Amino acid sequence: MSVLMTFFENLRPRQWTKNLLLFAGVIFARELSNTACVKRAILGSLVFCFSSGVVYVFNDIADRDLDRLHPTKRNRPIASGRLATSAAVKMGFSLLILCLASAWALGPLFLAGVCGFFLWNWLYTRWLKSVPVLDVTGIGMSFVIRATSGVLVLLPACPEVSISPWLLLCTFFLSLFLGFCKRRDEYMKMGPGKNETRPVLKGYSEPMLNAMIGVSLGLTMMMYGLYTVWPDTVEMFGTNHLIYTIPFVLLGMGRYLFLVYKEAKGGKPHDILLNDVLLQILVVGWIVTAIKIIGT
Repeated sequence: MSVLMTFFENLRPRQWTKNLLLFAGVIFARELSNTACVKRAILGSLVFCFSSGVVYVFNDIADRDLDRLHPTKRNRPIASGRLATSAAVKMGFSLLILCLASAWALGPLFLAGVCGFFLWNWLYTRWLKSVPVLDVTGIGMSFVIRATSGVLVLLPACPEVSISPWLLLCTFFLSLFLGFCKRRDEYMKMGPGKNETRPVLKGYSEPMLNAMIGVSLGLTMMMYGLYTVWPDTVEMFGTNHLIYTIPFVLLGMGRYLFLVYKEAKGGKPHDILLNDVLLQILVVGWIVTAIKIIGT
């Protein structure tokens, strides 16, 4: 039982908030009143929670030597030795098979999304994570796969559901914004000559990261603004009032910047969402306002 609990810890359940993105499809398709669609969104999100956990396990196995040099990552189950590598591999593969079987039960299209998620993260672990800019881009694509899979899981029950390319672009650039904020936090805390635990940091500089954060913030706001007033969006929802959700997005990203630059909290985006009350209010405000405007 203790081994299972340690393995569950390695799945990083605190980071599962990322998989709430799978509910974007059912929200923007106005299917919240459709019980079948909501159930499929919940099940799809659960599959991605454990799928992302599998990715964390194998990523920690690959990085265990570097993690042992890090002041906080060395406490992770595999790096610390609390979870044997052999046991992590066996349980990781078992959970991988369970995730694939569950995805298949939800439909072949959703299975394709989950397989794409695993393959992309394998590519990230093997190559992309060691290349500056591409490492953050790889994270961004993982979120796009999540958002797309959130639509694929609904199709058997709601075949008319689709997701706007604008929302996929918003998802991508928002994840870039969060990713570059995370890299900046790591760069500033590790300092020159102390980035051995994440070698890719050698390819960054503070001015470069500041510029990438600014660019990704601007692109996120531009894409979301265009989405709210785009003719297809107005026609689909029968209103242009979605534009009134823009202040929540702008204030939320501004709040996040404050936490990154003034309080040095950009290293763990999931902790910010779980602990910062003001940011939680803005996120809930955006969700409630969007649902109220587009209907269910």
